[in-house]
Amino acid sequence: MHSFEELVRKAAPAADHWSARWVSETSEQLVVRRDVAQAPQRHRDAGVMLSVVHEGAQGYSATSDLSESGLRRAFSNAMELARVSAGRSVFDYRDADLPRASGGYRSPNEKPAAELSLAQKFDLLHEVCAGANLGEAIVDRTASLWTTHTEQLYLTPDGGRIEQAWDFVVPGITAVASARGDTQVRSAAGQYNGFCQQGGLEVLERSGFAQDGPRVAREALELVHATNCPEGEMDLVLMPDQMMLQIHESIGHPLELDRILGDERNFAGTSFVTLDMFGHYRYGSDLLNVSYAPDMPAQFASFSFDDEGAAATREWIIRHGILQRPLGGIVSQARARHLRPGIEGVATTRACSWNRPPIDRMGNLNVEPGSSTFDDMIASIDRGVLMRTNSSWSIDDSRNKFQFGCEYGRMIRGGKLAEVVKRPNYRGISSGFWRSLAMVGDEGTFEVMGTPYCGKGEPNQVIRVGHAAPACKFTNVSVFGGAR
Repeated sequence: MHSFEELVRKAAPAADHWSARWVSETSEQLVVRRDVAQAPQRHRDAGVMLSVVHEGAQGYSATSDLSESGLRRAFSNAMELARVSAGRSVFDYRDADLPRASGGYRSPNEKPAAELSLAQKFDLLHEVCAGANLGEAIVDRTASLWTTHTEQLYLTPDGGRIEQAWDFVVPGITAVASARGDTQVRSAAGQYNGFCQQGGLEVLERSGFAQDGPRVAREALELVHATNCPEGEMDLVLMPDQMMLQIHESIGHPLELDRILGDERNFAGTSFVTLDMFGHYRYGSDLLNVSYAPDMPAQFASFSFDDEGAAATREWIIRHGILQRPLGGIVSQARARHLRPGIEGVATTRACSWNRPPIDRMGNLNVEPGSSTFDDMIASIDRGVLMRTNSSWSIDDSRNKFQFGCEYGRMIRGGKLAEVVKRPNYRGISSGFWRSLAMVGDEGTFEVMGTPYCGKGEPNQVIRVGHAAPACKFTNVSVFGGAR
């Protein structure tokens, strides 16, 4: 990479600021379905995003031509875009203190996936898939493994150099049961891969992947013979693989600062949150503590620097229920301070690839553990329902009113877990819902989850995010599931 760095610095124009973000990513997706190996999918992609700040405007240009002539041509395109935008931009980029930092990051990786041959990986998937074969009522079953290695080099003037590398592992198990005219799907941690972390094969060990096929199939069979979740207002216990989606949609997206500033309104909507709420608005009960945690080992969106080169540090987003700061990077913070002086943010601007500019995104956004045991939560409920694993979601364009569906539910009666119910759903309004948080699980209920499929921006960018949470109890929630 030293020769590439020399070429970049040689090709860079005279400007107020410039940056070069080179990314190389390789991935492998393997699937065994009904004991039959599917064709492996392998991808490699590499290129560089160049940006230039000139006379207060910013221009971008991306290229996969990493020769000196290719870099000069792309820098020239970025400079031309900045030049024609000068004086017309809604924001003067000279007001943003763009960093010129140096440092690095590397994922933990105790057991690199590359140590297993393709045949060995397929052998593992065959065993997991076969473990979900619990009889004729299991009409479909799948085991999958998705591994990705990403390297990134970020260069800025005056010797700024940030080198980061990540390894991502996404295991998946799904079983489909059909009986009595009904069909139900059960997955290990979500059909959108809720259990995903940074690392190597140790991620599979932490997830219990090799042994989890029978459990997934057994719960699919339970669901297909279960009654529908009843309707009514009742207490609700959400397990971490559903808390992940709840955090994502009703805390993460509404707190993105560029969305609050209006950047997403014509695509994914705005936010019910406004700039004047930070520092005093009661987002949830006193038990709600939400951290931005880019330093959490093995979580899916851990890193040391964001894609604007800002150093990432752990920060409180919500503390004892009070809204503290938005999810906004350097540029968005500078824009927001023109409207609300003193507002803070976090290092959170990220891009999905080398051919996209960074925008404000979630990273690791976590609900911190409380002091309640799982047994304490269940014992405190006279009538309620426990829900696991998201299956559907709907939320309005201000990220406020929502309804979510889960794969698996269990009724709670008289302080004890009771029968399994299918099609459990619940609805609410973000602020009122989080204020109904009555108990927060302890470390024993805490799980590190995530998703590879967070979409945002035009053109759309799909990135990886992490959400860790304990089990949580909410009171007086509107629950429904088709029962009459």
